[in-house]
Amino acid sequence: MEALLATGIGVLVAGGVWLCLREHVFPVLLGLTLISYAVNLFLLASGRLTLGSAPLVDVAQAEYPDPLPQALVLTAIVIGFAMTAFLVALALLVWRREGAEHVDGAAGERADAAEGASAEPPAPGAPR
Repeated sequence: MEALLATGIGVLVAGGVWLCLREHVFPVLLGLTLISYAVNLFLLASGRLTLGSAPLVDVAQAEYPDPLPQALVLTAIVIGFAMTAFLVALALLVWRREGAEHVDGAAGERADAAEGASAEPPAPGAPR
């Protein structure tokens, strides 16, 4: 079970890093979300998986799960959702204002460079 969980966390982190290396904003946001899911799974796994234990503490129950990792994961889910919503709103605002969704703003620079390359060069001695 632990090997399956570790593999799942590794796949989520690898996919998240791969998406974070894209040049558009929305794949980067998805990559950050995948990485936050991987962190949530890691936090949950740090509380040790206990099979056959009750979610509520019973006097007769000999073994019960640790509630701290569950509380941390719940808090991380809420914070991750708020961060994702804020970043999506910010990305949409930038996209509407700038007309481009590149992470480094290279789309606008490439368009300006392409327009400048097709125009005639300035005359010698002309101010730039």
